[in-house]
Amino acid sequence: MAGSALLEPVGENIWLAEGGIVSFYGAPYPTRSVIVRLPSGDLWIWSPIELTAELRQAVEGLGRPAHLVSPNKIHHLFLAEWKKVWPGAKLWGPASTVKKRKDLSFEAALDNRPPKEWEDQFTMQRFAGSFFMDELVFFHRPSRTAIFADLSENFSEEFLKEHWPWWMRPIARIWKIVEGYGYAPLEWRITFNKKKARAAKENVIAWDPERVIMAHGEWIKSKGRAYLERAFAWL
Repeated sequence: MAGSALLEPVGENIWLAEGGIVSFYGAPYPTRSVIVRLPSGDLWIWSPIELTAELRQAVEGLGRPAHLVSPNKIHHLFLAEWKKVWPGAKLWGPASTVKKRKDLSFEAALDNRPPKEWEDQFTMQRFAGSFFMDELVFFHRPSRTAIFADLSENFSEEFLKEHWPWWMRPIARIWKIVEGYGYAPLEWRITFNKKKARAAKENVIAWDPERVIMAHGEWIKSKGRAYLERAFAWL
């Protein structure tokens, strides 16, 4: 599992890249990207983070970015930055991201089926039924890794103490977006059509993942199915 100090190996041909902190409605959120090397040698980049010179060098040491993926309409901030460096890379995302970023040229909007370029590596599930937001969840079958953006947030107490103002920390605990729960944010949960969300949840849990990676919080290195059953207990 080749890589660099900037890239954390997750399994064979899959890495994490940790980015800086961004503000979301005043709350400090860490950023994280997942990089998968496909059998072709090309790279699949999920939720690209800010591209520093050091990260670019590390990524190029793995291969050529060929697919830049937005999992939902919030995770789009650095797509243009990566596309500028690798103009041949294809942009992918749900219809909500495609609609939001009309300045970018996307491939056909993703739903529940991956495109042929990476269908041999991934299974997908779209969580819909909320007017607030939808999200594409990915399962990297070779490493048994489920990949979430905001449907599961798993902040540690250490992160909250270091980065969140004291008066905001109770909100994270009340919303259960902390370790021990791993829920989706409250404003998203209350807008879901529960029947549709439950069907999507059952499909994802049936993947029986070993690992669960989310954009924000402590990722799960083992017993991923048990984690997801707890994280979706609100359904």
